[in-house]
Amino acid sequence: MEKKNSGLEKVLDILGEVLAVATIALYAILIINANWAFIPVNILDVLLIIKNYAALVVVLIVSFEAMIKRGFILKVAFLVLLAIIILFQFFPGTWANITKLF
Repeated sequence: MEKKNSGLEKVLDILGEVLAVATIALYAILIINANWAFIPVNILDVLLIIKNYAALVVVLIVSFEAMIKRGFILKVAFLVLLAIIILFQFFPGTWANITKLF
């Protein structure tokens, strides 16, 4: 049983690292584009939406990795908080206030 968690932890670790580097690269590209506009508007719109979710995805993956080692109560608390985040994404006003997307 411990070996299974260790394998999942390694997968989440690698995935988190890759996505963290990709998020930083995305931010760098967007900052460069802010000074010298070279990205077409259609693609820029997509990149800005990805930017809004990229940090959340990295934090979730790292949190999942951390929760593997924790007890049942912390896992449940984490899942409740995750459910709240996902639920409020379906309320456009609340999510727009958080992300300043609209």
